[in-house]
Amino acid sequence: MFFKECFHLMAENIDEALIGVDKNGMLFIINKKAEDLLGISAEKDIGKHVEKVIPETNLPRVLKTGENEISQRFIANSREFITNRITVIMEEKVEGAIAIFRDITEHKKLQKELYDDKLYIDILNTIMDTLNECVVVIDEKGLITMMSKAYKEFLGCSNPEGKHVEDIIENTRMYKVIQSGNLELGDVQDIKGNKMIAMRVPLKEDGKVVGAVGKVIFKDIGDFYTLSKKLSNLEKEVEFYKNELGKERKAKYSIENIIGDSPSVQKVKSLVKRVARTNSNVLIIGESGTGKELFAHAIHNASKRNLGPFIKINCAAIPSELLEAELFGYEEGAFTGAKKTGKKGKFELANGGTIFLDEIGDMPMEMQVKLLRVIQEREIERIGGNILKEVDVRIIAATNKNLEDSVKEGKFREDLYYRLNVMKIPLPSLRERKEDIPMIANSLRIKVANRLGVYVEGISKDALDCLVNYDWPGNIRELENVIERAVNLLDSDLVIKLENLPERLVKNKFKRYTNEGKYLKDIIEEVEKDVIEECLRKNNWNKNRTAQLLGISRAGLYKKIEEYKLES
Repeated sequence: MFFKECFHLMAENIDEALIGVDKNGMLFIINKKAEDLLGISAEKDIGKHVEKVIPETNLPRVLKTGENEISQRFIANSREFITNRITVIMEEKVEGAIAIFRDITEHKKLQKELYDDKLYIDILNTIMDTLNECVVVIDEKGLITMMSKAYKEFLGCSNPEGKHVEDIIENTRMYKVIQSGNLELGDVQDIKGNKMIAMRVPLKEDGKVVGAVGKVIFKDIGDFYTLSKKLSNLEKEVEFYKNELGKERKAKYSIENIIGDSPSVQKVKSLVKRVARTNSNVLIIGESGTGKELFAHAIHNASKRNLGPFIKINCAAIPSELLEAELFGYEEGAFTGAKKTGKKGKFELANGGTIFLDEIGDMPMEMQVKLLRVIQEREIERIGGNILKEVDVRIIAATNKNLEDSVKEGKFREDLYYRLNVMKIPLPSLRERKEDIPMIANSLRIKVANRLGVYVEGISKDALDCLVNYDWPGNIRELENVIERAVNLLDSDLVIKLENLPERLVKNKFKRYTNEGKYLKDIIEEVEKDVIEECLRKNNWNKNRTAQLLGISRAGLYKKIEEYKLES
């Protein structure tokens, strides 16, 4: 009895789990450690056959063979154990067996993690050394945990691991990145007389900074400038080849690029959205510089044809004898100087998309006839060819002329006008939407500054007032030229001011009529001259229309032009 109690006491006080069975395989002891690890109960399970309680055990085998089994592995209760199975022999007979085992699940997991970490570190070291990069890794205390071979050689330090980064790397900010938790990119750092460009990245775990990685991007700042110049040259080459491969076949602008919140612009934007949903031809009318091409791009990009090509052609910029070849193409040998392979015309290139015919009002009459046939028949024939090719093209035409007047004067075909004028979009001039000028001016400031590679902080209130007060006969195009001129004349404070603007705008801002030293006749003549000149400019020096608007005869207008020495 004493020995039995000693055995139970010993079983409960060892660190390992222990179970014991008699010669029939019935459990007679289960210590607390075994209960916890195997999920069994001494109170309920003692007296039961071991295989019913622990199916994974091999104690019955030990009872049968009488041979001890040392350092055996087995899995039970979703855990892995290592066990010693020992027979209990009395008078040379096997009277039972005990199993002593311990849990190695966490140990194996930790072992695997250590192996994975070692493998990860080995791979990282191999990558860093193979790529010949200058890289350093520190922990949250600023101690170096890893440094690439290239960086060690550059610093002349063969064993930096475990040392503080500030003791190894000259002028380093690595520890400051640990303290701030902020990334630093493109910082210039002096190391051993070299100006280097470095980046430093904090390592975070659960929002806490646990280390940092530093990398030298350029060992010499001169390398950076050399590479920057190469990249710039490459960008220019890419841009050139893009243009050669037909970059112009894509529309660049959308409705979002139309700047302005004035009622007139909101009305046009709404009309553009409705027009884009249709497949009908569009006629955009507006003064020079109002952005007719921008609206054509926006219509195409908002339409179902947006994935198709967008081809543009300026009808006024191409000589009449070449316009037909540009629009419809030509076959091999069609004329002297023709390409051997022939050439596709703009309508063929635009098939499935949109063609933008800018300055349609300047198209020669003979070409108007051919364009009308293409619209009616939806097919084209190359110069020198005899094959009709079907084309699916939407036409967007634009002009700054009054086509109705051109029709009356016999300069534009009436039937073509009605074919183009299915959906009409009149664009407001800049003087009709003056509330948009500050927004447009600032947008152009950013655009011009980016193009010229300079920084412009803003436009002063006086300068903006001056821009708003001017009538802009050249519309947005003229405004962009004024902004570009102002950017080129900027002072050190980087703000466009009144003195950066052209004299004609500044004079207009402070223009006042006064009778001081003048007779009424002189004042009236000055006003009359300015009104006639402004009206002529607004109507592109169309004297018929100007005379009608002013309510005077054409002869009277010519007389005033000569009297006041007005010139286009």
